[in-house]
Amino acid sequence: MTKRKFGLGLSLVLAAGTILGACGASDEEASKTVDEGAKKEATDFSIAMVTDTGGVDDKSFNQSAWEGIEAFGKENGLEKGTGGYDYLISTSDADYVTNLNSLARRDFDVVYGVGYLLEEPIGTIADQKPDAQFAIIDAIVDKPNVASAMFKEQEGSYLAGVAAALMSDSKKIGFVGGMESEVIGRFEAGFIEGVKAIDPNIEVDVQYLASFSDASLGKTTANRMYSSGVDIIFPAAGAAGNGVFAEAKERKTKDANANVWVIGVDSDQYEEGAVGDTNITLTSMVKRVDLAVQNIANEAMAGNFPGGKTVTYGVAEEGVVLADSRGAIPQEVLDQIQEYSDKIASGEIVVPETVE
Repeated sequence: MTKRKFGLGLSLVLAAGTILGACGASDEEASKTVDEGAKKEATDFSIAMVTDTGGVDDKSFNQSAWEGIEAFGKENGLEKGTGGYDYLISTSDADYVTNLNSLARRDFDVVYGVGYLLEEPIGTIADQKPDAQFAIIDAIVDKPNVASAMFKEQEGSYLAGVAAALMSDSKKIGFVGGMESEVIGRFEAGFIEGVKAIDPNIEVDVQYLASFSDASLGKTTANRMYSSGVDIIFPAAGAAGNGVFAEAKERKTKDANANVWVIGVDSDQYEEGAVGDTNITLTSMVKRVDLAVQNIANEAMAGNFPGGKTVTYGVAEEGVVLADSRGAIPQEVLDQIQEYSDKIASGEIVVPETVE
């Protein structure tokens, strides 16, 4: 079967290193000088991030941001720590301002706040440190020293809903949200619209956990859904969504014929769904947070930090995509999903941001 990824990837804007040439130098010497100059420029640039309460290894949103920072650091010869690239984990809301301030005081060139929960803390610290550069993911902070990155989660979630509706045998599908917010509301709205576009009679069970970190609550919620006949669940709940995977894998381990699936979120969560020789991840709705992070870093390193600007990534910008299903979704279904993706990219389908 042909492997596909809908709207694969954002293109990176790579900053060019300063070219230092010496008159009369050989090609080899000139090349060496260029490499050393580029490495020096990269070494002098540093970035770091503050997670929300989901942690850096949530296998979802924060992890995607950290992977982007790691990729940028390694690509530019940086080392983890002060002067290179780093992160701080927030265990509660009270940590946000403290962590942001700590990284700013360590003179990182760009400090990221990952998630809409850091909107107010970023605004506060940006006012306190007007000469520092900050970036916020999933919120807009209108400050000259803050770059904002937003995503059209509703568009990628619409495609996830189309996939779920086409693949569901029971015609009962679940959505598990973390904390109620505009961002998670976009996931819910798009997912429901995608399901209804295929079959308006399909039942979508929607549950919110009031947490992005309680995996045990995600597991018990998934247990109730699967027990009620739901066969596919889409969790938009950060680390709490890992509990949905745990429940599905437990059921698949007990019964190899159990018809239980999970649609991953933010990152490609295929590996999270592994159960022996099989896998319960149907696909994943990937937000290219990693590349958005890298884009901001590259612009800043090139001297063009996009402070005061907001960049929004959707299907057309290849910022929200469905991950390769690794054979879980038949080719004829993939073709149908692609048709909807093309219509969203062209503007023929406009996906609502709120549940109608």
